[in-house]
Amino acid sequence: MISKKIVIKIPTGLEARPVALLVQVASQYESNVYVECEEKKVNAKSIMGMMSLGLPAGEEVNVIVDGSDEEVAMENIEKYLCGNK
Repeated sequence: MISKKIVIKIPTGLEARPVALLVQVASQYESNVYVECEEKKVNAKSIMGMMSLGLPAGEEVNVIVDGSDEEVAMENIEKYLCGNK
């Protein structure tokens, strides 16, 4: 299991379209992927869960990845959240 604090650098924050793309990125991997913000922890493969966070640009989140492909999953999720598609 690896965990990393990441600041969201997508200009619009995580609204509907960026959330859908994040869910697509997370769903490519077998690992479990979670995003924590304050007291909430949601599955990054769940559109409804991610939408419930309502994360603006500049927000710091903790991303937790656990599984066989966790390192490559974390790398690509970080790239996406930092605006480096």
